[in-house]
Amino acid sequence: MRTDVHKINEHTSHQDLTEGLMMFAGGTAKEFCTGEWRTNTPVFHEDLCKQCLLCAPVCPDGSIPVKDSRRLDFDYDHCKGCGICAKVCPFQAIEMKEGR
Repeated sequence: MRTDVHKINEHTSHQDLTEGLMMFAGGTAKEFCTGEWRTNTPVFHEDLCKQCLLCAPVCPDGSIPVKDSRRLDFDYDHCKGCGICAKVCPFQAIEMKEGR
């Protein structure tokens, strides 16, 4: 018996799982709030930002929304706190803080 990946929870028996799970049901991080995995949180200092947009394309989670050629605050529902954005920001407009 296979269990639909969207019905898996803490009560699902391991015998009901298909090896690899993704073999029969794919998904994306858009469907899950993966930001709760975060141990470090980026803080956006809008007053320091020059809108160079170097941060947005390097974000592996697409957690830096851009609208009308301007970056917005972080999508904390999906940001995992890797800090890549802070490393590429030449204006120190992104600061990493410990915790969620």
